[in-house]
Amino acid sequence: MITTVAQLRRGQKGIIKEFADGILPIKLLELGCLPGNEIELVQVAPLKDPIYINVNGTHIAIRRSMAALIELEIIEDSPL
Repeated sequence: MITTVAQLRRGQKGIIKEFADGILPIKLLELGCLPGNEIELVQVAPLKDPIYINVNGTHIAIRRSMAALIELEIIEDSPL
C-alpha cells in the first residue's frame, strides 16, 4: 500500500519509496530522507503542522505540504 508521510499516524513506520514531484529540498536529502530508508511519525504539532519524523535516528520537523510529497510503503507491525 503506497501512502505519504502526511497520512501516517503517530508511531506508524514506513519505507521511503519515491518523491511525488521528484523534488525535495537538499537539506532533507542530507538528513537521510532517501528512498529505502525507514521513517516514523513521532509527533504532530497542536495545529497539525509541522509534523515531527524520525529518519535514521534524526528527528526532523517538516511541513505537512512537504510530507505529502514523500511516498512510502507502510511497514506492517508483526505481532509479538
